[in-house]
Amino acid sequence: MFPDDDSETAEEMEDEIPVVICAAAGRMGAAMAAINSIYSNTDANILFYVVGLRNTLSRIRKWIEHSKLREINFKIVEFNPVVLKGKIRPDSSRPELLQPLNFVRFYLPLLIHQHEKVIYLDDDVIVQGDIQELYDTTLALGHAAAFSDDCDLPSSQDIHRLVGLQNTYMGYLDYRKKTIKDLGISPSTCSFNPGVIVANMTEWKHQWITKQLEKWMQKNVEENLYSSSLGGGVATSPMLIVFHGKYSTINPLWHIRHLGWNPDTRYSEHFLQEAKLLHWNGRHKPWDFPSVHNDLWESWFVPDPAGIFKLHHPNS
Repeated sequence: MFPDDDSETAEEMEDEIPVVICAAAGRMGAAMAAINSIYSNTDANILFYVVGLRNTLSRIRKWIEHSKLREINFKIVEFNPVVLKGKIRPDSSRPELLQPLNFVRFYLPLLIHQHEKVIYLDDDVIVQGDIQELYDTTLALGHAAAFSDDCDLPSSQDIHRLVGLQNTYMGYLDYRKKTIKDLGISPSTCSFNPGVIVANMTEWKHQWITKQLEKWMQKNVEENLYSSSLGGGVATSPMLIVFHGKYSTINPLWHIRHLGWNPDTRYSEHFLQEAKLLHWNGRHKPWDFPSVHNDLWESWFVPDPAGIFKLHHPNS
């Protein structure tokens, strides 16, 4: 579960922007498109930490080394799901949210040793801005992470068009449970989306964030604490508890999301051009059909040299 090589000098590391992104077996093309979009839109020195399970590592390497991505600076990191044993409650409504890689964001300091500040991105994103800007997000003193608030969506993203979307703690936590009530967090508190994270590793370790997240995972296995209407899934709920009132915010243009929420909800071209980062969270992924604004995603797609990952679009 650890990177292969720690031989870089401190000077080299200071100039590097570490970006963590997971490459999951069934949707590896997502991570490759995200990486391509980041690399193509910056002059900064990016070090990609591409995280996968053991049986996918050679395929990740082959895709990078036998495509236009061969120029990138990267490390492949194995994530061992044994750390999750006894911490995940089986949930049949959206099994894809229980994939081990969904929890990589909880274990950032175990995967990355030599960097103070780290960016974590979900794989279903495309970056249109210079990632240096996101990296330069200011984290307040004592904050281990910055996220994008769910209540500060731009006005052109009318929340009422996104039926079933959760943007408060009530959508993620079961307030009928005593353990949740005892937290003293108002159910109408605005939630945040952990698909884009800027994290401070020193604070993360100092505050034992990983241990706290694991504690809430275990409590959920015992007491079923998360809301059944789960909009965003099992990785969000423990983070909402652990980071409540203790996180900095990311510029909203760096996390324009919900593009995968409803295949009938389209946004204006101007709005999408302004966005620095687009996130297709939800069921309707841009490599599948039906989905929206998949042309924006497809322009960054890197074909699979092994020919396994294919786009499911009527016109592709």
